[in-house]
Amino acid sequence: MIGVNELQAIKRTILKVAALASAAAAGFAPCASSAAENESYPTRPIGLIVPVPPGAAQDILARTVGQKLSENVGRTVVIDNRPGGNGMMGMELVAKAAPNGYTLLLTSNALSVLPSLYSKMTFDVFNDFAPLCLVAVVPNIFVVNPAVPAKSVKDLVALAKARPGQLNFAAATAGGSVRLAGELFKIMAGIDIVMIPYKGGGLALNDVVGGQVHMGFPDALAVMPHIKAGRLRALGVTTNKRLASLPDVPTIAEAGVPGYDMAGWYGILAPAGTSKTIRSKLNGEIVKLLRAPELLEKLSSQEAIVVASSEDGFVRYLRDEYEKWAKVIKQAGIKAEQ
Repeated sequence: MIGVNELQAIKRTILKVAALASAAAAGFAPCASSAAENESYPTRPIGLIVPVPPGAAQDILARTVGQKLSENVGRTVVIDNRPGGNGMMGMELVAKAAPNGYTLLLTSNALSVLPSLYSKMTFDVFNDFAPLCLVAVVPNIFVVNPAVPAKSVKDLVALAKARPGQLNFAAATAGGSVRLAGELFKIMAGIDIVMIPYKGGGLALNDVVGGQVHMGFPDALAVMPHIKAGRLRALGVTTNKRLASLPDVPTIAEAGVPGYDMAGWYGILAPAGTSKTIRSKLNGEIVKLLRAPELLEKLSSQEAIVVASSEDGFVRYLRDEYEKWAKVIKQAGIKAEQ
């Protein structure tokens, strides 16, 4: 017969086991809930942060992609423009957001350039984001005002060498593709042309059209109407392939500066720590919508070259872009405030 002491000992053991089981269940419950949430994602609207003002090329692309993503996942994608600080205000918002897939970033090549321009930043480009998909690259076009006596890239290089420091090009933000295209051209062509800074790409382009500035490297979408109207002369395309819409305009590389290759790019990122399940869902949906014939045609009409990369492909591209432009920025002496 079991005595009172033995019964009390058994009771204590049962209570201890029950407590351990309860603690274990509590410990596993959040994980199980998180896994369930990941599988059912998305269950509410998704915010897509765009770190530029409405109406910019990046914003137009975000709205095009956001609308299709919304249709595909059955949840509203809300475009949230957060310009300021060379795009860093919007980027920081996403870097510090909850990694649950409901706050995403659509940004440009500025992201890969910022670490070379600023010694101190409120976020880490390579550790605070989970790159989801490189959406597209957009060529820039090297143009001159028709008054400039140069009909080709070789003519312009010869003219610049004969008149060092007398020719100029228009550019906006320090880390923008227009500025970087011009600085890379200066370095690779071995010429001395002066950068004229502007507060916006539209203002810069207008002054090249008006003849106040000799040349520029605007993105293809913005400059195409001026080229077709004869207000600007196209000398070369910045990428390593010609544009179908300008088949007679050579690449800068084939026109006299071998190895020259530059393009603006746009990609979508999530906060670091976003689960693999959610990242895979988002990448799959983004790639699917980008490869749909309707969207391919629409983006092509905007001179964008669709990439639709994998997550790993975008990670590698981001790192390669950083290393490439870090060298250019250092050699050109570009400062964040310029």
